[in-house]
Amino acid sequence: MRKVLVTLGLLLLIVACKKDDDSVEIVPPLFLSEVAPEDDAEIRAFLDSHFYNYEEFENPPTNFDYRITLDTIAGDNSDKRPLSEFVQSRTALVNSFEFTLDYEESDIEHTYYYFTAREGEGAKPSTADSVFVRYQGQLLNGNIFDQVADGGVWFDLAQIQAPLQGFRGFAEGMQHFNSGGIPIVNNDGTFSVENYGVGMFIFPSGLGAFNSLSARIPQYAPLVFQVDLLTYNPTDHDGDGIPSIQEDLNSNGYLYDDNTDADYENEINSNLFADFLDTDDDGDGYRTRLEITFDQEGNPVFIDTDNDGIFDHLDADSWPPSAEEDN
Repeated sequence: MRKVLVTLGLLLLIVACKKDDDSVEIVPPLFLSEVAPEDDAEIRAFLDSHFYNYEEFENPPTNFDYRITLDTIAGDNSDKRPLSEFVQSRTALVNSFEFTLDYEESDIEHTYYYFTAREGEGAKPSTADSVFVRYQGQLLNGNIFDQVADGGVWFDLAQIQAPLQGFRGFAEGMQHFNSGGIPIVNNDGTFSVENYGVGMFIFPSGLGAFNSLSARIPQYAPLVFQVDLLTYNPTDHDGDGIPSIQEDLNSNGYLYDDNTDADYENEINSNLFADFLDTDDDGDGYRTRLEITFDQEGNPVFIDTDNDGIFDHLDADSWPPSAEEDN
């Protein structure tokens, strides 16, 4: 089969449709450009009015569990440093097609915020990798909508940022944290990780579920995630020999807007497959794996047979050097 489609559907509990509460008012789709600044104002207010247990992270008490706890700056906590003093921010561009909206908006800036409470000793994942995490997700009002407090769970960051999945912000946030040390396999088959990264990120609804209504998340709700990044695995979703993150041609961290042969797929009335899900990226009939080579470590090496400045696996007019071997 020339195309490979990865099954989507993580975090189903979070995005399960709420059908049994007729009292919930459903707001018609708003514009991304209208909601983004409103969300950002709410997030900034939250960052200025809340703090985390930074003193415990700076001087860990005995048996400290390295879990982030949040509280408001008031009363006995009036002298605490706000989250706004710790966070960094990044901007992601969001398009209306990610939510199949009836209107068209492109490259709308959405700002998300993150901070590291404890540095992990491992490397950082990309937005295309699979991560093993503990986490807690909550709304700005403190309501927790989902969590995994013990053990951990695997998430494919590429899958959860797919259109209509509603958690692109989770993938954007995870790339800023370091994983832990080498996993230690326990006698019962589980594994443990030391010195893992601990952090938090907050993102606007345009990087979340936006106008979708779910069981525990209202429409247009910014989301807060506290995470422990235990370990991660690099991914090659279509098995073509190119790590998925290297198929992010425009380097924006979002894999679903990179589709080299979209015109060809539309012409033959095919489903559209982003390059990281496509075993023949340029639609020329030769598998991508045939149009690249590999170094001694197994890393892909891209070639340009006709010297036109376009790599063979992205160039439908090129002839792959190994094509004859495949016939």
